[in-house]
Amino acid sequence: MSDPRAEYRDARERMAATVARGRGIDSRVREALAAVPRHAFVPSERRERAYEDLPLPIGDGQTISAPHMVAVMADLLALERGDAVLEVGTGCGYHAAVTAELVGAPALSSVEYSADLAERARATLERLGYGAVSVRVGDGREGWPDRAPFDAIYLTCAVPDVPDALLEQLGPGGRLLAPVGTVSQRLVSLTRREDGTLEHESHGGVRFVTMRG
Repeated sequence: MSDPRAEYRDARERMAATVARGRGIDSRVREALAAVPRHAFVPSERRERAYEDLPLPIGDGQTISAPHMVAVMADLLALERGDAVLEVGTGCGYHAAVTAELVGAPALSSVEYSADLAERARATLERLGYGAVSVRVGDGREGWPDRAPFDAIYLTCAVPDVPDALLEQLGPGGRLLAPVGTVSQRLVSLTRREDGTLEHESHGGVRFVTMRG
């Protein structure tokens, strides 16, 4: 059996370098992008396009995010090794793998609405060495209360407003990043100050699939 990490290595490294160039992306994020074999997360008929900086369909009406968006989100969250992270929207598992490169797989919990996508993501993550990432099927609006508080929470799907349950699971100093809006979406970050209040910041317009359920 061929090693997915050995396949498309040059294309992957070129993609990571191109994505990081001009965006001020931290070198750790660039290295994480270069480490994760994105082609292993996309349907076989689309693998030749896996290292283009584009979202691609993965089935069930969902997409794999463009590499630059994964990089931007990871960079904004300033993830550190050992940070407890909640991902809402596992999808195919690609974003989770990049996050796991940064924080360590056991530190990442991910919630996926679609049972089929969750099962496929688990299998792919396991095959690539990220089996310690915890993936469960559920409503992302509810987060994962048993594992809270989290140092960072991010959503890979757009919501009209950030769900209260996710805010409640954000620990002191924690960062939350989400595409917010319906027709028009903006990438919004929320940081929990020491006094419990939230600092809001907008990072420009984006376009994500909407949260289901």
